[in-house]
Amino acid sequence: MPKKIALGVLCAISLSANNTALEKRVELLEKKLQELQIQNTQAKYQTRSSSFSQNAYLPDIALILNMSSIARNIDNTQYENFAIPGFITTGSAQLPFNKNRGFNLNYAELALHSVVDPYFEAFAMLHIHPDHTAIGEGYVKTTSLPYGLGIKAGKFKSSFGRINAKHQHAWNFDEQPIIYKALFGPGSIGDMGISTQWVAPTDTYVMVGVELLQGSNKRSFGNTQKNNLTVAYLKTSLDITQNLSTLTGISFARGKNLFGGDTDIYNVELTMQQQFNSYSSLTWQSEALYRKRQNIATDAKQAGFYTQLVYKYNKNYATGIRYDGIVKNSVDDLQKYTVMAQYHPFPMSRLRLSYSYDKTKVIDGSRKNIHTVMLTLNIAAGAHGAHDY
Repeated sequence: MPKKIALGVLCAISLSANNTALEKRVELLEKKLQELQIQNTQAKYQTRSSSFSQNAYLPDIALILNMSSIARNIDNTQYENFAIPGFITTGSAQLPFNKNRGFNLNYAELALHSVVDPYFEAFAMLHIHPDHTAIGEGYVKTTSLPYGLGIKAGKFKSSFGRINAKHQHAWNFDEQPIIYKALFGPGSIGDMGISTQWVAPTDTYVMVGVELLQGSNKRSFGNTQKNNLTVAYLKTSLDITQNLSTLTGISFARGKNLFGGDTDIYNVELTMQQQFNSYSSLTWQSEALYRKRQNIATDAKQAGFYTQLVYKYNKNYATGIRYDGIVKNSVDDLQKYTVMAQYHPFPMSRLRLSYSYDKTKVIDGSRKNIHTVMLTLNIAAGAHGAHDY
Protein backbone atom coordinates (compact mmCIF):
# COMPACT_ATOMS: atom_id res chain seq x y z
CA MET A 1 0.00 0.00 0.00
CA PRO A 2 2.66 2.57 0.78
CA LYS A 3 4.21 1.86 -2.64
CA LYS A 4 0.83 2.39 -4.33
CA ILE A 5 0.29 5.63 -2.45
CA ALA A 6 3.74 6.87 -3.39
CA LEU A 7 3.13 5.93 -7.02
CA GLY A 8 -0.19 7.82 -6.98
CA VAL A 9 1.44 10.89 -5.50
CA LEU A 10 4.16 10.77 -8.17
CA CYS A 11 1.54 10.44 -10.90
CA ALA A 12 -0.38 13.40 -9.51
CA ILE A 13 2.76 15.50 -9.34
CA SER A 14 3.65 14.49 -12.89
CA LEU A 15 0.18 15.32 -14.19
CA SER A 16 0.24 18.64 -12.38
CA ALA A 17 3.62 19.45 -13.88
CA ASN A 18 2.42 18.41 -17.32
CA ASN A 19 -0.73 20.53 -16.93
CA THR A 20 1.35 23.51 -15.85
CA ALA A 21 3.68 23.09 -18.82
CA LEU A 22 0.68 22.70 -21.13
CA GLU A 23 -0.94 25.80 -19.72
CA LYS A 24 2.27 27.74 -20.21
CA ARG A 25 2.52 26.46 -23.75
CA VAL A 26 -1.11 27.47 -24.42
CA GLU A 27 -0.38 30.90 -22.95
CA LEU A 28 2.66 31.23 -25.21
CA LEU A 29 0.62 30.16 -28.22
CA GLU A 30 -2.12 32.62 -27.34
CA LYS A 31 0.46 35.39 -26.97
CA LYS A 32 2.03 34.45 -30.28
CA LEU A 33 -1.39 34.45 -31.92
CA GLN A 34 -2.14 37.91 -30.50
CA GLU A 35 1.21 39.18 -31.78
CA LEU A 36 0.48 37.75 -35.23
CA GLN A 37 -2.96 39.36 -35.22
CA ILE A 38 -1.44 42.71 -34.25
CA GLN A 39 1.21 42.38 -36.94
CA ASN A 40 -1.44 41.44 -39.50
CA THR A 41 -3.57 44.44 -38.52
CA GLN A 42 -0.55 46.73 -38.74
CA ALA A 43 0.36 45.30 -42.13
CA LYS A 44 -3.17 45.90 -43.41
CA TYR A 45 -3.10 49.44 -42.08
CA GLN A 46 0.28 50.09 -43.66
CA THR A 47 -0.90 48.65 -46.97
CA ARG A 48 -4.04 50.77 -46.86
CA SER A 49 -2.19 53.89 -45.89
CA SER A 50 0.65 53.39 -48.35
CA SER A 51 -1.48 55.09 -51.01
CA PHE A 52 -1.55 58.10 -48.71
CA SER A 53 2.20 58.26 -48.25
CA GLN A 54 3.98 61.53 -48.81
CA ASN A 55 4.90 60.44 -52.32
CA ALA A 56 1.24 59.85 -53.15
CA TYR A 57 0.51 63.49 -52.44
CA LEU A 58 3.07 64.67 -54.98
CA PRO A 59 1.27 65.43 -58.28
CA ASP A 60 2.23 64.12 -61.70
CA ILE A 61 3.61 67.11 -63.59
CA ALA A 62 4.03 67.46 -67.35
CA LEU A 63 5.19 70.34 -69.52
CA ILE A 64 3.88 70.44 -73.08
CA LEU A 65 5.43 72.78 -75.66
CA ASN A 66 3.84 73.42 -79.04
CA MET A 67 5.45 75.51 -81.78
CA SER A 68 5.13 75.91 -85.52
CA SER A 69 6.66 77.36 -88.68
CA ILE A 70 4.16 78.54 -91.31
CA ALA A 71 4.15 79.56 -94.96
CA ARG A 72 0.85 81.16 -96.06
CA ASN A 73 -0.21 83.14 -99.12
CA ILE A 74 -2.03 85.74 -96.96
CA ASP A 75 -0.10 88.20 -94.82
CA ASN A 76 -0.53 88.31 -91.06
CA THR A 77 -2.63 91.50 -90.87
CA GLN A 78 -5.12 90.23 -93.43
CA TYR A 79 -5.33 86.82 -91.80
CA GLU A 80 -6.08 88.31 -88.38
CA ASN A 81 -9.16 90.03 -89.86
CA PHE A 82 -10.78 87.16 -91.71
CA ALA A 83 -14.50 86.42 -91.51
CA ILE A 84 -16.49 83.23 -92.05
CA PRO A 85 -19.90 84.16 -93.53
CA GLY A 86 -22.74 83.46 -91.14
CA PHE A 87 -20.42 82.59 -88.24
CA ILE A 88 -17.49 84.94 -87.62
CA THR A 89 -17.49 88.67 -88.36
CA THR A 90 -14.40 90.53 -89.54
CA GLY A 91 -11.77 90.88 -86.83
CA SER A 92 -13.65 88.85 -84.20
CA ALA A 93 -11.78 85.58 -84.67
CA GLN A 94 -9.53 84.38 -81.86
CA LEU A 95 -6.17 83.04 -83.10
CA PRO A 96 -4.19 81.48 -80.25
CA PHE A 97 -2.54 78.84 -82.48
CA ASN A 98 -0.47 79.15 -85.65
CA LYS A 99 -1.33 82.81 -86.06
CA ASN A 100 1.62 84.25 -87.98
CA ARG A 101 3.62 83.42 -91.04
CA GLY A 102 7.08 82.42 -89.93
CA PHE A 103 7.55 81.11 -86.40
CA ASN A 104 4.97 80.68 -83.62
CA LEU A 105 5.32 79.56 -80.03
CA ASN A 106 1.70 78.53 -79.71
CA TYR A 107 1.70 77.71 -76.01
CA ALA A 108 3.27 75.94 -73.10
CA GLU A 109 0.87 73.80 -71.11
CA LEU A 110 1.57 72.78 -67.53
CA ALA A 111 -0.49 69.71 -66.68
CA LEU A 112 -0.87 68.50 -63.09
CA HIS A 113 -2.67 65.46 -61.72
CA SER A 114 -2.78 64.06 -58.21
CA VAL A 115 -4.74 61.59 -56.12
CA VAL A 116 -6.28 63.59 -53.28
CA ASP A 117 -7.69 60.80 -51.09
CA PRO A 118 -9.68 57.58 -51.64
CA TYR A 119 -12.57 59.62 -53.05
CA PHE A 120 -11.09 62.36 -55.28
CA GLU A 121 -8.36 63.09 -57.79
CA ALA A 122 -7.49 66.58 -59.00
CA PHE A 123 -6.47 67.91 -62.42
CA ALA A 124 -5.16 71.29 -63.60
CA MET A 125 -4.06 72.42 -67.06
CA LEU A 126 -2.42 75.85 -67.16
CA HIS A 127 -2.04 77.41 -70.60
CA ILE A 128 0.91 79.74 -70.93
CA HIS A 129 0.62 81.78 -74.13
CA PRO A 130 3.14 84.38 -75.25
CA ASP A 131 0.87 87.25 -74.14
CA HIS A 132 -1.20 85.76 -71.29
CA THR A 133 -1.65 82.82 -68.91
CA ALA A 134 -4.98 81.08 -68.38
CA ILE A 135 -6.45 78.15 -66.47
CA GLY A 136 -7.47 75.85 -69.28
CA GLU A 137 -8.91 73.28 -66.89
CA GLY A 138 -9.03 72.85 -63.13
CA TYR A 139 -11.34 70.26 -61.64
CA VAL A 140 -11.79 67.38 -59.21
CA LYS A 141 -13.15 63.98 -60.13
CA THR A 142 -14.61 61.22 -57.97
CA THR A 143 -12.97 57.79 -57.92
CA SER A 144 -15.07 55.60 -55.61
CA LEU A 145 -18.75 56.13 -56.38
CA PRO A 146 -20.78 52.91 -56.79
CA TYR A 147 -22.96 51.74 -59.68
CA GLY A 148 -20.66 53.08 -62.41
CA LEU A 149 -21.22 56.72 -61.44
CA GLY A 150 -18.65 59.50 -61.71
CA ILE A 151 -18.85 63.21 -60.89
CA LYS A 152 -16.57 66.01 -62.07
CA ALA A 153 -16.69 69.61 -60.83
CA GLY A 154 -14.69 72.75 -61.65
CA LYS A 155 -13.62 74.11 -65.02
CA PHE A 156 -13.29 71.44 -67.70
CA LYS A 157 -13.69 70.72 -71.38
CA SER A 158 -17.09 69.27 -72.16
CA SER A 159 -17.47 65.71 -73.41
CA PHE A 160 -19.83 67.05 -76.09
CA GLY A 161 -18.96 65.35 -79.36
CA ARG A 162 -15.68 63.65 -80.15
CA ILE A 163 -12.94 66.25 -80.45
CA ASN A 164 -14.24 68.85 -77.99
CA ALA A 165 -12.68 67.33 -74.86
CA LYS A 166 -9.24 66.94 -76.45
CA HIS A 167 -6.47 69.49 -76.11
CA GLN A 168 -4.89 70.95 -79.22
CA HIS A 169 -1.71 68.87 -78.95
CA ALA A 170 -3.82 65.67 -78.93
CA TRP A 171 -5.55 66.43 -82.25
CA ASN A 172 -4.60 64.42 -85.32
CA PHE A 173 -4.44 67.68 -87.29
CA ASP A 174 -2.97 70.95 -86.03
CA GLU A 175 -5.95 73.11 -86.98
CA GLN A 176 -9.43 72.89 -85.51
CA PRO A 177 -12.25 71.58 -87.75
CA ILE A 178 -14.00 74.53 -89.37
CA ILE A 179 -17.43 73.70 -87.93
CA TYR A 180 -15.98 73.67 -84.39
CA LYS A 181 -14.14 76.94 -85.00
CA ALA A 182 -17.30 78.51 -86.40
CA LEU A 183 -19.68 77.36 -83.64
CA PHE A 184 -17.42 77.50 -80.57
CA GLY A 185 -14.10 79.22 -81.28
CA PRO A 186 -10.67 77.78 -80.44
CA GLY A 187 -11.57 76.93 -76.83
CA SER A 188 -14.59 74.83 -77.89
CA ILE A 189 -16.97 74.18 -74.97
CA GLY A 190 -14.81 74.53 -71.87
CA ASP A 191 -16.53 76.03 -68.87
CA MET A 192 -17.19 76.08 -65.13
CA GLY A 193 -19.75 73.55 -63.97
CA ILE A 194 -20.48 70.01 -62.87
CA SER A 195 -20.69 66.76 -64.80
CA THR A 196 -22.25 63.40 -63.97
CA GLN A 197 -21.50 60.25 -65.95
CA TRP A 198 -22.87 56.73 -65.70
CA VAL A 199 -21.29 53.66 -67.30
CA ALA A 200 -23.75 50.80 -67.75
CA PRO A 201 -22.79 47.42 -66.20
CA THR A 202 -22.95 45.65 -69.57
CA ASP A 203 -20.47 43.86 -71.81
CA THR A 204 -21.00 46.56 -74.44
CA TYR A 205 -19.64 49.92 -73.36
CA VAL A 206 -22.47 52.42 -72.83
CA MET A 207 -21.90 55.78 -71.16
CA VAL A 208 -24.45 58.50 -70.43
CA GLY A 209 -23.50 61.97 -69.23
CA VAL A 210 -25.11 65.25 -68.22
CA GLU A 211 -23.27 68.54 -67.66
CA LEU A 212 -24.50 71.78 -66.14
CA LEU A 213 -22.24 74.62 -67.28
CA GLN A 214 -22.07 78.39 -66.98
CA GLY A 215 -22.46 78.91 -70.73
CA SER A 216 -19.73 81.51 -71.25
CA ASN A 217 -18.98 80.49 -74.87
CA LYS A 218 -20.04 83.63 -76.75
CA ARG A 219 -20.00 82.09 -80.22
CA SER A 220 -23.15 80.12 -79.53
CA PHE A 221 -24.24 80.97 -75.98
CA GLY A 222 -22.79 83.71 -73.75
CA ASN A 223 -25.70 84.73 -71.53
CA THR A 224 -24.09 84.10 -68.12
CA GLN A 225 -26.47 85.82 -65.71
CA LYS A 226 -26.79 82.30 -64.30
CA ASN A 227 -25.60 78.86 -65.31
CA ASN A 228 -27.54 78.44 -68.54
CA LEU A 229 -25.85 75.69 -70.57
CA THR A 230 -26.90 72.03 -70.37
CA VAL A 231 -25.06 69.28 -72.24
CA ALA A 232 -26.22 65.67 -72.51
CA TYR A 233 -24.67 62.79 -74.42
CA LEU A 234 -24.85 59.06 -75.01
CA LYS A 235 -21.79 57.16 -76.21
CA THR A 236 -21.20 53.52 -76.95
CA SER A 237 -18.34 51.37 -78.20
CA LEU A 238 -18.54 48.03 -79.96
CA ASP A 239 -15.90 45.58 -81.16
CA ILE A 240 -17.11 44.37 -84.54
CA THR A 241 -14.19 41.98 -84.92
CA GLN A 242 -11.11 41.28 -82.85
CA ASN A 243 -9.28 44.14 -84.61
CA LEU A 244 -12.12 46.45 -85.74
CA SER A 245 -13.77 48.69 -83.14
CA THR A 246 -16.31 51.50 -83.35
CA LEU A 247 -17.17 54.42 -81.11
CA THR A 248 -20.45 56.23 -81.76
CA GLY A 249 -22.31 58.92 -79.91
CA ILE A 250 -24.94 61.63 -79.94
CA SER A 251 -24.68 64.90 -78.01
CA PHE A 252 -27.00 67.82 -77.35
CA ALA A 253 -26.30 71.27 -75.93
CA ARG A 254 -28.83 73.97 -75.01
CA GLY A 255 -28.05 77.40 -73.63
CA LYS A 256 -29.06 81.05 -73.78
CA ASN A 257 -27.46 83.15 -76.49
CA LEU A 258 -26.54 86.84 -76.26
CA PHE A 259 -29.87 87.80 -77.85
CA GLY A 260 -31.90 86.19 -75.07
CA GLY A 261 -33.09 83.18 -77.04
CA ASP A 262 -32.18 79.51 -76.81
CA THR A 263 -29.39 77.95 -78.87
CA ASP A 264 -29.64 74.22 -79.53
CA ILE A 265 -26.69 72.30 -80.98
CA TYR A 266 -26.86 68.64 -82.01
CA ASN A 267 -23.87 66.39 -82.66
CA VAL A 268 -23.49 62.93 -84.19
CA GLU A 269 -20.09 61.23 -84.08
CA LEU A 270 -18.63 58.04 -85.50
CA THR A 271 -15.11 56.67 -85.13
CA MET A 272 -13.94 53.36 -86.55
CA GLN A 273 -10.48 51.90 -86.03
CA GLN A 274 -8.93 48.90 -87.75
CA GLN A 275 -5.91 47.65 -85.82
CA PHE A 276 -3.34 45.86 -87.98
CA ASN A 277 -0.80 45.18 -85.23
CA SER A 278 0.36 46.76 -81.97
CA TYR A 279 1.48 49.98 -83.68
CA SER A 280 -0.28 50.06 -87.05
CA SER A 281 -3.90 51.15 -87.50
CA LEU A 282 -6.37 52.94 -89.78
CA THR A 283 -8.82 55.33 -88.06
CA TRP A 284 -11.81 57.00 -89.69
CA GLN A 285 -13.38 59.77 -87.60
CA SER A 286 -16.36 61.99 -88.46
CA GLU A 287 -18.66 64.46 -86.74
CA ALA A 288 -21.71 66.37 -87.94
CA LEU A 289 -23.09 69.39 -86.05
CA TYR A 290 -26.37 71.29 -86.42
CA ARG A 291 -27.17 74.60 -84.71
CA LYS A 292 -30.60 76.20 -84.26
CA ARG A 293 -30.82 79.65 -82.66
CA GLN A 294 -33.76 81.76 -81.49
CA ASN A 295 -33.95 85.56 -81.82
CA ILE A 296 -31.57 85.48 -84.78
CA ALA A 297 -32.75 87.21 -87.97
CA THR A 298 -30.55 85.30 -90.42
CA ASP A 299 -28.61 82.05 -90.27
CA ALA A 300 -30.84 80.72 -87.52
CA LYS A 301 -30.18 77.17 -88.71
CA GLN A 302 -26.68 76.06 -89.67
CA ALA A 303 -24.84 72.78 -90.09
CA GLY A 304 -21.45 71.41 -90.99
CA PHE A 305 -19.19 68.41 -90.61
CA TYR A 306 -15.68 67.06 -90.94
CA THR A 307 -14.42 63.62 -91.84
CA GLN A 308 -10.84 62.41 -91.57
CA LEU A 309 -8.78 59.29 -92.20
CA VAL A 310 -5.51 58.67 -90.34
CA TYR A 311 -3.16 55.79 -91.12
CA LYS A 312 -0.49 54.91 -88.58
CA TYR A 313 2.14 52.92 -90.41
CA ASN A 314 4.05 52.06 -87.23
CA LYS A 315 4.89 53.70 -83.92
CA ASN A 316 7.00 56.35 -85.70
CA TYR A 317 5.12 57.34 -88.87
CA ALA A 318 1.55 58.37 -89.68
CA THR A 319 -0.31 60.22 -92.40
CA GLY A 320 -3.84 61.54 -92.79
CA ILE A 321 -6.38 63.51 -94.80
CA ARG A 322 -9.37 65.58 -93.67
CA TYR A 323 -12.29 67.30 -95.39
CA ASP A 324 -14.32 70.09 -93.73
CA GLY A 325 -17.59 71.42 -95.05
CA ILE A 326 -20.44 73.79 -94.15
CA VAL A 327 -23.66 72.37 -95.62
CA LYS A 328 -26.35 74.70 -94.24
CA ASN A 329 -25.78 78.44 -94.03
CA SER A 330 -26.47 81.68 -95.93
CA VAL A 331 -23.20 80.86 -97.73
CA ASP A 332 -22.82 77.09 -97.87
CA ASP A 333 -19.91 76.64 -100.28
CA LEU A 334 -17.39 76.67 -97.42
CA GLN A 335 -14.82 73.89 -97.70
CA LYS A 336 -11.35 73.04 -96.51
CA TYR A 337 -8.94 70.22 -97.43
CA THR A 338 -5.98 69.14 -95.29
CA VAL A 339 -3.28 66.49 -95.63
CA MET A 340 -0.60 65.73 -93.07
CA ALA A 341 2.38 63.46 -92.38
CA GLN A 342 3.94 63.06 -88.96
CA TYR A 343 7.00 61.54 -87.39
CA HIS A 344 7.20 60.34 -83.78
CA PRO A 345 10.90 59.80 -83.04
CA PHE A 346 9.88 58.96 -79.45
CA PRO A 347 6.48 58.77 -77.71
CA MET A 348 6.88 62.21 -76.11
CA SER A 349 7.95 64.15 -79.21
CA ARG A 350 6.26 64.73 -82.56
CA LEU A 351 7.02 66.49 -85.84
CA ARG A 352 4.09 67.09 -88.20
CA LEU A 353 4.05 68.56 -91.72
CA SER A 354 0.71 69.58 -93.21
CA TYR A 355 -0.81 71.40 -96.16
CA SER A 356 -4.29 72.93 -96.22
CA TYR A 357 -6.42 74.51 -98.95
CA ASP A 358 -9.03 76.72 -97.26
CA LYS A 359 -12.06 78.19 -99.05
CA THR A 360 -14.02 79.21 -95.95
CA LYS A 361 -12.72 82.73 -95.23
CA VAL A 362 -13.58 86.23 -96.43
CA ILE A 363 -10.81 88.85 -96.30
CA ASP A 364 -11.28 92.49 -97.34
CA GLY A 365 -14.79 91.73 -98.58
CA SER A 366 -13.95 88.84 -100.90
CA ARG A 367 -13.53 85.08 -100.59
CA LYS A 368 -9.91 83.98 -100.51
CA ASN A 369 -8.35 80.66 -101.37
CA ILE A 370 -5.79 80.25 -98.62
CA HIS A 371 -2.85 77.87 -99.00
CA THR A 372 -0.95 77.00 -95.83
CA VAL A 373 2.11 74.83 -95.30
CA MET A 374 2.79 74.15 -91.63
CA LEU A 375 5.53 72.35 -89.72
CA THR A 376 4.83 71.80 -86.02
CA LEU A 377 6.87 70.43 -83.15
CA ASN A 378 5.19 69.12 -80.01
CA ILE A 379 7.13 68.07 -76.90
CA ALA A 380 5.67 66.49 -73.76
CA ALA A 381 8.07 66.25 -70.83
CA GLY A 382 7.16 64.61 -67.54
CA ALA A 383 4.31 62.37 -66.41
CA HIS A 384 1.42 62.82 -68.84
CA GLY A 385 -1.47 60.42 -69.27
CA ALA A 386 -2.17 58.77 -72.61
CA HIS A 387 -4.92 60.12 -74.87
CA ASP A 388 -7.64 57.97 -76.36
CA TYR A 389 -7.53 57.25 -80.08
